[in-house]
Amino acid sequence: MFAISLGDDKAELRPLEPWQAVEFLAHMDRARELVDPWIPFASYATDLDSARALLRKYAEKQAADTGRLYGIWLEDTLVGGVLFPSFDAAQGNCEIGVWLEPAAQGRGLITRAAERLIDWAVYERGMHRVEWDASPGNTRSVAVAQRLGMTRDGVLRQSYFYRGERHDSEIWSVLAPEWRAVPGVEPGRTGRTGR
Repeated sequence: MFAISLGDDKAELRPLEPWQAVEFLAHMDRARELVDPWIPFASYATDLDSARALLRKYAEKQAADTGRLYGIWLEDTLVGGVLFPSFDAAQGNCEIGVWLEPAAQGRGLITRAAERLIDWAVYERGMHRVEWDASPGNTRSVAVAQRLGMTRDGVLRQSYFYRGERHDSEIWSVLAPEWRAVPGVEPGRTGRTGR
């Protein structure tokens, strides 16, 4: 297994795989209250079987090169994650999603992990467009998109149904030429958000 350092605070980015279902479910239980109001991701992992199924789904996506899932560990505790819910290498488009449990907030973990995923998508895989989809009311998610230097493309009004209501999706993106144009930042190095 590999781990990618996210900085001096012992935070690491690692693959999340089906064999980690017990740890993943315990983390989802800690994160559920913070995550559930915005995205259905935590609601997909409510017991060991559903947690394993979700991790298996992303293992299959990785094998098909259509998505990926990574956990964020802080001092060997799973505290959040980042993923490519969609990854279309042929078209050069992908989407990044994120989540975090309350105890890990305010440390810049999501921003640093998202930077690493965008670096990989742009520099290693040749992606042209990286999207970020956020609920307009999720101010923390919107703030991360802004820190990443993304451009707000617009709002898809009432684009998804969740918890009995229709919700808007605010779409942000960064294009490969924009990502590469940040002066003084090398690929794979945190600190990109000093834009």
